[in-house]
Amino acid sequence: MELRTTGSVFVVFLCSVAVVLGQDWRVTYTFQRVCALRGSSVDLSCSYTYPRGLTVTTTEWYKWKSDQGYTYNIQDQPEYAGRVQYRGDKDRDCTLTITDLRESDSASYYFRFKTYYSEWMHVSKGISLSVTALQVTVTGLYRYKTLTCSSTCTLTGSSYIWYQNNQHLQGETRNQYSKNVYSDDVNSYSCAVAGHEDLRSPAVCVSGQNCWSVNYPTRRVCVLRGSSVDISSTYTHPSDHKITKTFWFKGELFSDLKDYHEYTGHENSESKVKHNTLRVTGLRETDSAEYKFRMETRGGGYSGSPGVQLTFTDIKVEIEQRSVTEGDKVSLTCKTKCSVSLNTSWFRNGKLVTNRKTQQKLLYLDPVSSEDAGRYSCAVTEHQHLRSPEETLNVTYKPRNVSVSVSPSGEVVEGSSVTLTCSSDANPPVQTYTWYKENITSSTSSGQSYTITNISSEDSGQYWCRTQNDVGDHTSHGVLINVLYAPRKPSVSVSPSGEVVEGSSVTLTCSSDANPPVQTYTWYKENITSSKSSGQNYTITNISSEDSGQNYTITKISSEDSVGYYCQAKNQQGRTNSSSVVLNVHYAPRKPSVSVSPSGEVVEGSSVTLTCSSDANPPVQTYTWYKENIILSKSSGQSYTISNIRSEDSGGYYCQAGNTVGDANSSVVMNTLVTGISTAQAAAAGTTVSVLLSVILLSACLLCRKKKTLKPYSASRQPASNKQGESGPVYDNISAFALNPVPAVQTHTHTDTHTDTHTDTHTGQQDDVIYTTVDFTRSKTQDVPLYSTIQSVQPQNQEEDVQYAAVQFNRPNPAPRVTGQTTEDPSGLYSTVTRART
Repeated sequence: MELRTTGSVFVVFLCSVAVVLGQDWRVTYTFQRVCALRGSSVDLSCSYTYPRGLTVTTTEWYKWKSDQGYTYNIQDQPEYAGRVQYRGDKDRDCTLTITDLRESDSASYYFRFKTYYSEWMHVSKGISLSVTALQVTVTGLYRYKTLTCSSTCTLTGSSYIWYQNNQHLQGETRNQYSKNVYSDDVNSYSCAVAGHEDLRSPAVCVSGQNCWSVNYPTRRVCVLRGSSVDISSTYTHPSDHKITKTFWFKGELFSDLKDYHEYTGHENSESKVKHNTLRVTGLRETDSAEYKFRMETRGGGYSGSPGVQLTFTDIKVEIEQRSVTEGDKVSLTCKTKCSVSLNTSWFRNGKLVTNRKTQQKLLYLDPVSSEDAGRYSCAVTEHQHLRSPEETLNVTYKPRNVSVSVSPSGEVVEGSSVTLTCSSDANPPVQTYTWYKENITSSTSSGQSYTITNISSEDSGQYWCRTQNDVGDHTSHGVLINVLYAPRKPSVSVSPSGEVVEGSSVTLTCSSDANPPVQTYTWYKENITSSKSSGQNYTITNISSEDSGQNYTITKISSEDSVGYYCQAKNQQGRTNSSSVVLNVHYAPRKPSVSVSPSGEVVEGSSVTLTCSSDANPPVQTYTWYKENIILSKSSGQSYTISNIRSEDSGGYYCQAGNTVGDANSSVVMNTLVTGISTAQAAAAGTTVSVLLSVILLSACLLCRKKKTLKPYSASRQPASNKQGESGPVYDNISAFALNPVPAVQTHTHTDTHTDTHTDTHTGQQDDVIYTTVDFTRSKTQDVPLYSTIQSVQPQNQEEDVQYAAVQFNRPNPAPRVTGQTTEDPSGLYSTVTRART
């Protein structure tokens, strides 16, 4: 057995015990049994080991009592509030200190711990703590008495001190003291253990209650600044001594405290054991002292010593962790320098806490929420006005309530600036703001505000921010930025795509990106200021489009539509024009014209070139030449040349122009060719020419008057049919008419006249051609009469031109017609032959 005394700590080590939990797991208690005095302090000392590489997460002391069972985590129990301190660590030491011991602290105490990879590690044996108080018992008969200083647990080996009337009896160190006692002995006796004289036993009389004694139910009283306290005492005195005065005093001066206004009291003297109480109000620091009760008689006095130690204390809040994370747990302790055994009230930010678990001096926050953050104070319930100074509990939590605001609010117009601001509640405050845009994984910016200058449609979309602090992060809901903008440059598509053939239908479609969407589409034709849909200055008929719209349809398209079209898209933000789209309208060749080179007289044996011209898209690809419906050889080119011309080359010539769309025939080109005639014949021919000229002039006049009433003629022109029994028509020279819009004239020798009207199916225009038929009487013996223009021969030695009229010959088997060609009678083109005068 070992006795160890350290200051106010008095313990007896009976033995030590080591409990093996398993390989590398061990708890060692320094002692197994401890006997300690009431009011003293004790260390429950132990150590522990565990495998390397592990980390201890939690340590705990708990106790067991036969009448209460197990009580876990005694540090959190209200009866230990302010009296328990864990002096160990989470490594090897597990010492626990309990102060101001009470008899109720007697129990078996155990230590346990756990790691990340284990449950609680505990042992079946612990430390048995017994708390005892000293008392003096008196035994013996008659005059011989034995006084014993006893306790509920064994304090064998301790040195004892004896007191008589509060005076130290020298030489007595055992726990028993024997003496002779007489009937008139009025002395009182008490004892203490050396080193703990303040923990003295109550005084007893050896001859009944007829002695001087003063006892205090409580030797130590803890008081709060500004509070009040009652100090009590019991006392006896010899019956033959008359008490003249009883009072309380402090220090060494026998000055009655009741003479001061803050001290009051009362006394109960109904029994032999009397009671006296002192009340101290408005406690201050100067009130901390030892208070004693004194009785006075005429012959002297008696003081109860030692007295009651009044300890002044402040009250304060002690927080296990001043900064905790939301979701964890924490306890707050209302602490004093000495033990105050009154109920405790808790306040947060000046308001009473009612929604949390409290046990006397403890406030439990499990789990902690952000609403628990604030300033905490405590007070003894009976003195709530005497609150402790406030202590701040900081509850950290990750960002929450994250939101994004847009400035300016309302519509966002392209080209303006927009600022997004991220707001969040967090503790500690948000340290990092990160901005994101939909469909973009990387962050777009950092900072609480994100500004987009000169905003464009590409900036439209959902935006959100992520906030982060040391505790965690949180992301806001998305906010939509809808950028309004005028229509982008429209695009125009043509349907059907590919070649646009005259007479077909074409749909132009206008498309444009805009926000809000395009409200109106308006179509325009180049060089026309008004909209295309209005119809002004627009020659295309049967247009199916409206004044505006996304689609624009042209039906029965013609070559005049080969111009630029563009559309205008409009919304409330503005309007934009498209680029022009040119419709390249393909059409068959227009009616060709034929020119003769050289113009004028053609001398027999010379060369003549006929040139065919026609408007077409795509340009004419093939030219084919015909003489009286017979395809000529070497006729693939635009020009046709007759070399070494002879009289048999006389006749009607025309050309056919063709491309991928179709073909068209020219008018028949005619001229005269004479190899030789007499003077009479020339005169007759002159007469005939005069008649013909008159007919032509008459026909021209009729044409001018009737042109407005003529009907269109077909693109595949059919020549006027010969009447039955009539000879072939005789054509005048109309080569000049074939080169311009003046209609060709066909004349016959008989007097009836008719007009043929043809319509070009490709152009839709009317081409008025008037043929004048002239019939000549033929002799039975002359198959091909030749009518010539006869001019008088002048007696000059120079050449003169002789003009011959075109003569129609009857042919028994006309050449077959060619499909797609003009159907006019292919009369020959006759040259004018000039002879040298003899």
